[in-house]
Amino acid sequence: MFTGLIEDVGTVEKLESDGDGARLRIATSLAPEIGLGDSVAVDGVCLTATATDAGGFETEAMNQTLAVTALGGVAAGGAVNLELAMQVSDRLGGHIVQGHVDGVGEVLEASEDGFARRIRVGLPVQLLRYVVDKGSITLSGVSLTVAQLGEDWVEVSLIPETLERTNLGGLDRGDKVNVECDIVAKYVERLAAPFAGKEQA
Repeated sequence: MFTGLIEDVGTVEKLESDGDGARLRIATSLAPEIGLGDSVAVDGVCLTATATDAGGFETEAMNQTLAVTALGGVAAGGAVNLELAMQVSDRLGGHIVQGHVDGVGEVLEASEDGFARRIRVGLPVQLLRYVVDKGSITLSGVSLTVAQLGEDWVEVSLIPETLERTNLGGLDRGDKVNVECDIVAKYVERLAAPFAGKEQA
């Protein structure tokens, strides 16, 4: 489990992709804290460290992961948001993030708003029911608050701290982002489904 608070922006040093999937080597200052088999959120996607050394780690993304996330568009030299799995003693500074991407959104607009930057992202229609105004959403692994909600888009406002510590500041129109909706909304929908359309006693 993660919190959506990015700990480092890593660099994809090497990327090998074939019909079997993709293998990545990512350079990061977090390397000394990563052990073999550890879970690491890479742009919001929970991946397993398959090899580690003092400068970075290696991981693999299977075809299913590449098909349902924006990792398929990552290239060598690219910047990726990184977060290590939280420990039981950690503060939950963001919100509950699983690293299980629900879909891919596309940046529709990016504009300056004082010291902040507003990003509008088009969402797949099946995800919109899990998003509420002023609720939480995860974009590329970053825990954010919904600033505005439209019929087919969500807008977030990025403070300077987020712009400095993540790769979201470089987003522009047409860029793809991994989207994970709030897990609480999905559980509520599942639990309420048997009662839909029925009067409650």
